[in-house]
Amino acid sequence: MVTDSSRPLYRMKADFFKTLAHPARIRVLELLSAREHAVSEMLLEVGIEPANLSQQLSILRRAGLIEGTREGLSVTYTLTSPKVADLLVVAREILSGVVANQVELLDGESGSRT
Repeated sequence: MVTDSSRPLYRMKADFFKTLAHPARIRVLELLSAREHAVSEMLLEVGIEPANLSQQLSILRRAGLIEGTREGLSVTYTLTSPKVADLLVVAREILSGVVANQVELLDGESGSRT
């Protein structure tokens, strides 16, 4: 990710999370967390048009989260840091807790109505 030392860290963090704020980008990062993927493989898994996938890959590349290697006509992408995969795991854990709390609240509300 390109950084500007004059910008406060909280703004840089906000920009980082904006980069992640697209379902296709999250799916790409999840795929790359498991292993490197060629663009053709990701097209099948992400389920978006080639031009849209190219745009999303470009955003992730500019942010410094992924890097591509050309092999003939194919481009294979990898994560630039295993910490990206760690972040996705932590996000899943947080969301699982949030959902579990919501279920508990709903169960509590339905129990108080009977």
